[in-house]
Amino acid sequence: MPPAAETAAEIPAEAEGAVETRGLEPVPDAERTGHVRELFPTWVAANISVLLLTMGAGLIVFNGLNFWQALVVATAAPILSYGIVGLISIAGKRGGSPGMALSRAVFGQRGNLFPGSLIWVARWGWETINAVTGAYAVLTVLDLLFGIESNTALIVITLLLFVACTFLVSGLGINALRVCSKWSTYLFGAFSVLVLVHLVANTDWSAVFDKPAGSTAMMIAGIGTIAAGGISWVPSGPDFTRYLPRTASSKAMVGTTIGGAGIVVLPMVLMGAVMAVATPDLASAQDPVSFIGELLPTWISVPYLLIALIGMLLINSMSMYSAGFTAQTLGIKVSRAAAVSVNAVISLVFGFLLMVVATSFIGSFISFLTLLAVAFSAWIGVFGVDMLRRRSYDGVALMDTGRTSAYWYRGGFAWQAMTAWAVALVAGLLFTKVDWFSGPLASSWIGENGLGWAATIVVSGVLYAVLPRDRARVAAEPVDVPVAAGESVSV
Repeated sequence: MPPAAETAAEIPAEAEGAVETRGLEPVPDAERTGHVRELFPTWVAANISVLLLTMGAGLIVFNGLNFWQALVVATAAPILSYGIVGLISIAGKRGGSPGMALSRAVFGQRGNLFPGSLIWVARWGWETINAVTGAYAVLTVLDLLFGIESNTALIVITLLLFVACTFLVSGLGINALRVCSKWSTYLFGAFSVLVLVHLVANTDWSAVFDKPAGSTAMMIAGIGTIAAGGISWVPSGPDFTRYLPRTASSKAMVGTTIGGAGIVVLPMVLMGAVMAVATPDLASAQDPVSFIGELLPTWISVPYLLIALIGMLLINSMSMYSAGFTAQTLGIKVSRAAAVSVNAVISLVFGFLLMVVATSFIGSFISFLTLLAVAFSAWIGVFGVDMLRRRSYDGVALMDTGRTSAYWYRGGFAWQAMTAWAVALVAGLLFTKVDWFSGPLASSWIGENGLGWAATIVVSGVLYAVLPRDRARVAAEPVDVPVAAGESVSV
């Protein structure tokens, strides 16, 4: 085996412990002791963010929707986006490796560097947004409890604390994430009920229900905006299912993923929509957190913000956990924890710029989500169609990055996957419009309805499906050859 190879045999087997040391290598069947039910708190924790309140308010203020339309959006978005997350997660139990490592089987050892790099860079923005939101939560609590006003020095300190805690949790690995997800789910759920009760008792419901309906186009666009957050988790789905046994129910995996996300997204978006009636400037606020202190009594707002802070820390930890794997697939010869530190530093720098220099947080956030969805969707279409064709992954070939790898294809590239990915990425951008960019087809029906990301998935999936299949991929997978009646041998 050449030096470039990263065979699983070179890495000692890992016993489950507090700190996860396993990297890209497939998890042996003997260590796959996870349970499908553990996905529920994982995806609950991935959505504990006050940004959902702001996005719900945006449906009322920016999209001009009424309460019932917001209800449709809040229901459809998690089903659509996390349904895709759950489906792609099935690859994790099949291959036992992180999503971007399995992606090597689709794009080739060198070809995978292109979508991998784009997804890695996109995660910088997601982690920056979460770090900034977490820092704003800390600043709001300090203001509510002690009257301490925000300043540049305090912004730097809060960002440092948030990113440091994120690095710690994500560095510990999957077991730490599971424990934190479980308890944050309980706490956040309890205080969300308190917030809901307060809103029910103090909201002018006649004003909420009297609001006229908006256009169907804006409702569809709203679904896309809310769904974009879930779409960004799709490549990470296998990262959290690779410890599940191969016999785990695929149907249960999808259902648990949707349920975990939906139980948070639906009420949070609706609460944001209701809040927008009393605070119409909520959706356009520079600070997406401090409004909670204005709308809720201190005895609810402070603990709610602190629990939401834990949730945002978990979201960032999960993102950095997956980003560490992505960095390793790019050939960065460092441990997963060291790879995570790179993202931590980047989110710290970008977070400072967003809090101190940027003039509109929510505008930057929506623009980022829109572009993020397109970037991830090009990969989703290709990887999803490939999943329909294969049932297993060659663990040795995944870790062998040299020419001897069965996933080397032609010069390290699977040209069919690369072509479909690149064409779809360009096509999606043609239909996309954000604050600082507008594609030439943004005024079309697809563009006006915010469906650039959906068009990207369709283009990449269809194009990859019709292109001829690479013979190397067939040779890389086990094939059952009949040798006698009722018998077969795998070669």
